Amino acid sequence: MLIAMAGLPGSGKSTLAAAIGAELRLPVVSVDPIETAILRAGIDAGQPTGLAAYLVAEAAVEPILASGGLGVVLDAVNAVGPARDQWVGLAERQGRGLRFIEVHCSDPDLHRQRLEARRRLSPPAAVHAVEESLDEWAAWDGAAAAAPRLRLDSVHPLPVLVEQALAFLRA
Repeated sequence: MLIAMAGLPGSGKSTLAAAIGAELRLPVVSVDPIETAILRAGIDAGQPTGLAAYLVAEAAVEPILASGGLGVVLDAVNAVGPARDQWVGLAERQGRGLRFIEVHCSDPDLHRQRLEARRRLSPPAAVHAVEESLDEWAAWDGAAAAAPRLRLDSVHPLPVLVEQALAFLRA
């Protein structure tokens, strides 16, 4: 199965992705460090680094799914329909199930605190990626709208979120 995370930066999706990966013993492929590496390599931030990072992530995930492994947790913002539809296409090509787990934070103060902490700890390239995705979030439509999706609020404790995600994935 391909488990595709979605949610704004600072929503808690990477923390949840890591916990799900650990619980299910699945690899986690994360788009953020890929984009940061692309920017660190000297690619201009004005270039479509987000798209490049998603394509690299797809290239990393596809052979894992093709090898017959149990699955992959994909950690990405997935802010727009084409990004989400990319994972639909990948799952279809590999004959795998796909589940989206969308993470949001309903507490604006907590979300802002997480973003501020992330900005203090992250290199400028990562901050650029955060700010870019905050401006891009789109409604769920296209092929991804038909895929099973669970929406979780990260104000709840991580063990509760993991339990809800695992129940969704096992259903």
